[in-house]
Parts: sequence; C-alpha cells; structure tokens
Amino acid sequence: MTTPAKRRTDPERAQNRRNQVLEAAAVCFARSGFHGASMSEISKQAGMSAGHIYNYFDSKDAIIMAIVERESEYVTGLLRDLQTRDDPLQAMIDDARRHIDESLDPQPWHVPLEMYAEASRNPVIAAQLRVHEESSRTQLRELVKQGRERRNLPVDDVMLDGRIDTIISYFQGLQIRALHRPEMNRDSLVDAFRIAMTALLLS
Repeated sequence: MTTPAKRRTDPERAQNRRNQVLEAAAVCFARSGFHGASMSEISKQAGMSAGHIYNYFDSKDAIIMAIVERESEYVTGLLRDLQTRDDPLQAMIDDARRHIDESLDPQPWHVPLEMYAEASRNPVIAAQLRVHEESSRTQLRELVKQGRERRNLPVDDVMLDGRIDTIISYFQGLQIRALHRPEMNRDSLVDAFRIAMTALLLS
C-alpha cells in the first residue's frame, strides 16, 4: 500500500527526472542540433536509459516542445522579477550586464538559435513560439507603458510598439552576434546596451 508520504514525493521525483532529461537534452541540442541529437545521445548525457526517458516524454519532439516551454517560463520569470522592482525601467538598464552574460553563456545560447531554426520549418514549434512571444511581449509592453506613465513620458501606441520590438530585437540579436563575433568586448557591449536602453525606455 502506497503511503501518503510516498504519494507526495513521487510527483517531485518525476519532475526532477524530467528536469534531468531536459538539462541533458539542452546540452545535446546545443552540441548537435535538434535533429542531430539522438535519443541515445540524450540518454547517455542524462545517465539513464532511453526506455526510462520514454516514461517522461513520448518522443524527442515532446522533449523539444518542453525545451520551448521552459525557455518561455524563463522569460516570464524575468518579467515577473522586473514587476517587483521599485523602478522596473531603470532595473532593465542596470541589469544589462547580467542579461548580456546570460544571453552569451557558451552553452545555453545555442538552444534558442535551434528553436528559431526549427520554427522556420516546423509549424507546430512556430505556432508555440508565437504564443509565448505574444504573451511575453504583452507583459513587457505593459511594464514599459506603466513605467513611462509614471515619468509622464509619451505612451503613443505606435511609438511604444516600435520601441518594444526594438528592445526584443536587441536581446534576441545577441546570440547571432555571439555566433559571428565571439570575441566581442563585453564591457563595451554593456556600456552601449545601457545607452541604447536608456534612449528607448526613458526618452
């Protein structure tokens, strides 16, 4: 007979196992690509059998979709953190180094590139990315709008849309720049990023 304590720990154990698979898959996808990474490669990286992985994910496509979901949750978490700050707009400027360092981390930044590439040929992934993009963009737009209103700055819809899309492009474009120019000077990049973000957010 299953005890209440065991019932409580089983879901936690299952989630830990899922996370273990996703961490391993992220490493494999960054190294070999979504299609180049095999289930055997993922299972070896995760330290469990392929059969065991299928207890948590029906297929490699399900793992890919979970990676997409996890990336969305990460962005949502960043936006929620900003909403708790006394001055979210200034926090975005002040946190430039942390965001740049995270975006240019040698392993994780390959995974978003794989997601974008996969979305260009996989309509299911593309549709899911668009859902997440619209949700996070709406959150960011409202956060910036409220911050500008508190400063009595213009919040014209067309202007605001252009600035939000430019801010998002800055962050997404960092990974492309890292691919083409890995030797970028981060101190200089942070300084320039803060100048650009100050102009977009506070002027």
